[in-house]
Amino acid sequence: MMTKKRDWKPQTALVHAGTLRSGFGETSEAMYLTQGYVYETAQAAEARFKGEEPGFIYSRYANPTVDMFEKRMCALEGAEDARATASGMAAVTAALLCSAKAGDHIVAARALFGSCRWVVETLAPKYGIEATLVDGTDIANWEQAVKPNTKLFFLESPTNPTLEVVDIAAVAALANSIGARLIVDNVFATPLQQKPLQLGAHIVVYSATKHIDGQGRCLGGVILSDKKWIDENLHDYFRHTGPSLSPFNAWTLLKGLETLPLRVRQQTESAGRIADFLAERPQIARVIYPGRADHPQAAVVKKQMSGGSTLICLDVKGGKQAAFAFQNALDIVLISNNLGDAKSLITHPATTTHKNLTDEARAELGIGPGTLRLSVGLEDTDDLLEDVEQALRAAGQGWPNRASGFVQPAPDVPVRRRTGSLPAPRRPWSGWS
Repeated sequence: MMTKKRDWKPQTALVHAGTLRSGFGETSEAMYLTQGYVYETAQAAEARFKGEEPGFIYSRYANPTVDMFEKRMCALEGAEDARATASGMAAVTAALLCSAKAGDHIVAARALFGSCRWVVETLAPKYGIEATLVDGTDIANWEQAVKPNTKLFFLESPTNPTLEVVDIAAVAALANSIGARLIVDNVFATPLQQKPLQLGAHIVVYSATKHIDGQGRCLGGVILSDKKWIDENLHDYFRHTGPSLSPFNAWTLLKGLETLPLRVRQQTESAGRIADFLAERPQIARVIYPGRADHPQAAVVKKQMSGGSTLICLDVKGGKQAAFAFQNALDIVLISNNLGDAKSLITHPATTTHKNLTDEARAELGIGPGTLRLSVGLEDTDDLLEDVEQALRAAGQGWPNRASGFVQPAPDVPVRRRTGSLPAPRRPWSGWS
């Protein structure tokens, strides 16, 4: 096992921390695609199950490749321990449900990813766990929502998709004052631009599917905290419910971590330039970007984030029809509900990630019919700016039709863009042979 030096910078830790080499001395981390493990003797099996002897038992509990990913994330986050999960939502759900029981109360910021909000608002109450949603940008709202049975606070910062920023240190201090724990979903900031544990949070969760993989290849999640909380709360939940990460995905995520600083730096620089460009365009009603002075929580951003973001929230004038026209006119930026990818991606939250919310709930979050979320990738920034500019022009003229110029079909007619299809089989389909 390679030992992490205390003075390693993130770039070094993300290449070397947690590495476990077999007797073959491989350079790249080994991929241990195994379900179970063999014991030398029956006595050794008994000792390992009792926890008296170190080693792996079953890959639903732990696996050498997954263990390397967890240790590397701990080195980056500054956490004592971690558990990797099959997806980001598996991480969020596990962190919440293992921390609460029937009769407990959760206070959560209302600005959450749609599935996170469903877990808090719909799933938790099915198990007798009460939940209250608040405007998380004002600490007074958190204070007013506290009840004698409040055990958990939960928030995203920056939020999905409107990039609100919550004062993590203030919420953590309140949690400590009442004996509650704060869970922070840190996906949008990445572990490079915001350190929730250093700000006082107790638990951090990630969808590793996003920036950590960063290349659209696999799903994954991770929960990080102190060892005591993981041993006493998460360990048994994780072991018996089985939200474990595949070793193959763990290996892929390890490769993603090696280039994370390079990717996030470039994406953030590009996002800042694009946000500034959009803010000057007459077709845009609003731009929200944590790196800009006009961000609604600019003072909090400056206090707790070391960088802006790889994401931009914008409102296109003209509502849904104009927002759709803008998306369909883009040549480089792809329409996708994912984020943090090497490829620039754009989505319309009202009809995708947050479509299950009521119109009133979306309005409360600032998600309108013209709202778009842009995840900036690794393409050349000037190319992206040119793509955005031509798409804005097109959105003002109608919907693009490359064969016959600009026409104005019904707003809900889909426009297919640069999508391929599987090649037709050479013989009538009956399986490849």
